[in-house]
Amino acid sequence: MADLGLLALVVAFVVALFGIAANLIGAQQKRPALIVAGRNALYVVSGFVALAALILIIALQRRDYSLAYVANVVSNDQSVFFNLAALWGGQAGSLLFWTLILAGYSTAVTLSQWKRQPILRPYVTAVLLGVLLFFLTVLLFAANAFNRLWLMPDGTTLGATFAPAGAVPAQITDGSGLNPLLQNYWMVIHPVMLYLGWIGMIIPFSFAVAALVTRQLGNEWVRSIRRWTLVPWMFLTAGILMGSQWAYVELGWGGYWAWDPVENASFLPWLTATAFLHSIMIQERRGMLKVWNLTLVFLTFELTIIGTFITRSGVIESVHAFALSNIGPLFFSFILLTMFGYLALLWTRLPQLRSANQLDSVLSRESAFLFNNLLFVGIAGVTLFGTFYPIISDLFSNFLPVEKMSFAAPWFNKVTGPLFLLLIALMGSAPLLSWRRSSTETLRKNFTFPLLAGLGAMLLAYPLGIHRIYPLLSFGVAGFVVGGLLQEFYRGAKARGRTKGESWPVALYQLLRRNQRRYGGYIVHFGVILIMVAIIGANAYQTEAQANLQVGESMQIEDYTLTLQGMRQSPGSTFDKVEAILLVSRNGKEVGEISPGMNFYNTIGGRDQPTNEISIRMGLREDLYVVLAGWEGTGQSASFKTYVNPLMSWMWIGGIVMILGTLAALWPHETETQRSEVRDRVPRGIQPA
Repeated sequence: MADLGLLALVVAFVVALFGIAANLIGAQQKRPALIVAGRNALYVVSGFVALAALILIIALQRRDYSLAYVANVVSNDQSVFFNLAALWGGQAGSLLFWTLILAGYSTAVTLSQWKRQPILRPYVTAVLLGVLLFFLTVLLFAANAFNRLWLMPDGTTLGATFAPAGAVPAQITDGSGLNPLLQNYWMVIHPVMLYLGWIGMIIPFSFAVAALVTRQLGNEWVRSIRRWTLVPWMFLTAGILMGSQWAYVELGWGGYWAWDPVENASFLPWLTATAFLHSIMIQERRGMLKVWNLTLVFLTFELTIIGTFITRSGVIESVHAFALSNIGPLFFSFILLTMFGYLALLWTRLPQLRSANQLDSVLSRESAFLFNNLLFVGIAGVTLFGTFYPIISDLFSNFLPVEKMSFAAPWFNKVTGPLFLLLIALMGSAPLLSWRRSSTETLRKNFTFPLLAGLGAMLLAYPLGIHRIYPLLSFGVAGFVVGGLLQEFYRGAKARGRTKGESWPVALYQLLRRNQRRYGGYIVHFGVILIMVAIIGANAYQTEAQANLQVGESMQIEDYTLTLQGMRQSPGSTFDKVEAILLVSRNGKEVGEISPGMNFYNTIGGRDQPTNEISIRMGLREDLYVVLAGWEGTGQSASFKTYVNPLMSWMWIGGIVMILGTLAALWPHETETQRSEVRDRVPRGIQPA
């Protein structure tokens, strides 16, 4: 089976080479048969990649320890569920999974767009096959999931495709298993969402390259990829939030986002993709920002590859990252090749990318979107600098007088916080401004209620204990944005009800149904505000306490009293769980128990790696977050770290709202124009269904 998996990758590699050549030659020589052959080659490549992934999944479920990869990520006691997650739990498997998702995206976009873009399609297919070829190269020559496990003459084991000199097949009866930190349901789902987000960004990049090559630089390629950008953006958003939830419930430091390099690697393409989704509206409506949009597409793609590079090459240390490996040079070469190739192509097309219009006024929706984009890119630039400076300083410290230093969460928060606040204020202002130019009357009419809502939010927050200027101002901005959103929904439904004779609830429903792109975006913005509120509460007003308690003793944090009742141990199939039982009272009233603990794994790879099992009492107002830090003897005394995190639940609620808004914007619908076109085509006397 392993040999068949390796053969499938080899065949996919060869067919990908043929497909690239067939598409490019067919396009240049205008030979449709070759273009069709190139398209079919993509389907064949996708099929063989799927076959290789299926074979590896079977090997993982069968616990085939003759494969080095399986021996590293599976153990006898590991559940079937985590055996499946082991497909992306290690270096080689995760890259094969990446290639599988890319193949799926490539097949889906080819099937849906083949008849719509006859000029672009051979180049789109060639780019997709080119990226697939790169990952197949990595899989075959640097991270082969089908390497056998060999026993060397010195007693060590080695993974290799062919037997090293003097080696014999290793005979092992149990594997190392997944890293205990990864044996969490959020870490099973979170990487899948991130991959679906990251990899999907290759689709708009392939269309951008095709548009540049063919000089089809109008709005058609932008319209083709809006959905193909929005879908991966939605997955990337979900993946980032799931990763935050994993960090919150698993790592035990009381927070959700540490500006870790791997967290930043997922956040960077999200920033540029979000900027692109906003700025394409200006290109579609005004024919502006063409170079900017092509640049944002490129940055988003490049940042996904850079993120993959830093998480898998071993150049950074992170709880999320893979170990040091030899794939770094391949990724670095690919980054340079795509960077210089794309920028050279863009440079040659600059004369054809002049804007059809210019900005008429600073007080316009176009200007707001442009400033919004600049802030997104500015935040991305700051994040990129803070992430990579430690790597660069370490590389050159031996040759140049570069100070070794790294940037922690306080630095990122201090630098990006004001930028985010300004960004959200612009997010609320843009829908209130007119296209081209906003008159004084328009500004008065559209901004009065939102500004009053912002002032009201500040006046409400102050007696609730929000006295510091930055959080108070943040709540004011949140109120301003929510006020603007409510005003947009109210006015839109009112106008529709007046023209269509519908009641307000019916008009609101029809408004959402007929204008899903616009109002779905507004729902996403509302979710962003909920997340903002959670960030303000958790970052500005988190409280922390530590205590060492004997059984029967209590500790106090905010309104909560925690009393240690005792300790208990629960044996499991792969780990033993030790937990403390704490009675929780609030303002003197008993509200329940909370049970923080630790898991001690008995698998080979999990020994000496106990994991925290955080206990959280969640609420809409605040979370009580308790970590078992240690205990003495038979459990008569134990140490605890406790946090009260205000408003944290609104982060997860806001994430759900963002996903729902994205789904609303994506949901297929029939516009009134399409309905009238159907009526025009139907003979009189026949009613369309």
